Amino acid sequence: MATLEIPREQRFLVRNRSWSDYRAFAEALGEAHVRLTYDRGNLELMTLSLGQERWSGLLGRFVEVITEELNLPCQSAGSTTLNREDMERGLEADRSYYLEHEAAVRDKDEIDLTVDPPPDLALEIDVSRSSLSRMDIYAALRVPEVWRFDGETLLVYRLDENSQYAESTHSSHFPFLPLAEVQAFLLRRNSMDETSLIKAFRQWVRQVLASRAPN
Repeated sequence: MATLEIPREQRFLVRNRSWSDYRAFAEALGEAHVRLTYDRGNLELMTLSLGQERWSGLLGRFVEVITEELNLPCQSAGSTTLNREDMERGLEADRSYYLEHEAAVRDKDEIDLTVDPPPDLALEIDVSRSSLSRMDIYAALRVPEVWRFDGETLLVYRLDENSQYAESTHSSHFPFLPLAEVQAFLLRRNSMDETSLIKAFRQWVRQVLASRAPN
C-alpha cells in the first residue's frame, strides 16, 4: 500500500501589492486553506499543512480546557482575519481568543479593529518560517499575548508598554500554569489519540487547580 505523503507548507511572497489587492485576494480565496499576511505592500500566501492544523487545533483545545476548568468567559475568534487598513497590516492567527474582552465582542459576528479590541490571545504555529515578521504585525494590532509553537518549543510573548513583545516565563491569562508541562502535553500528540490526550490534559489542569486551592 502506498504511503500517504502530507505536503509541507508552501509560501509565496508577492511584493508591491496594494491594500485593495490584499483584500481582493482574501475575498477570492474565501474559506480556502490559505493564510494571508500583509505588511505595508508585501503580501504572503501560505498553504496550511495537516501538521500545522493539528498543532493549532490541539493547542486551541488546551486553551478551551483551561478556560472551562477556570469557569472563565471565553470567545473563540478562530482564524478570523485581523487587519487595519490605516496601518496597511493584516493576518490570520492560527487560533485566537477573547478572554478579558469577551463581553465586548459577545454579540459581534464581524470585528473592526479600529473600534473593537483585538483578541486577548493569539496562537501562532511557526513550523516553517514566514517571510514576513508576523510578530511585528501582531504588535501593531495590539494583541496583548501570543503563544508561539515551532513543533518543539512553546514560548509566550507579552506586549510591553513600548508595544514590543517580550518573552515571558508564564501567561498573563493563566499565570499558574507551568508552560513546560503544557509543552510536554503538546509533544505527546503522536503517541496517543487526541481524545485521550485532552482527557489527560484536563485531569492535569484540575490537579494544578486543586493544589492552589486553600486548605
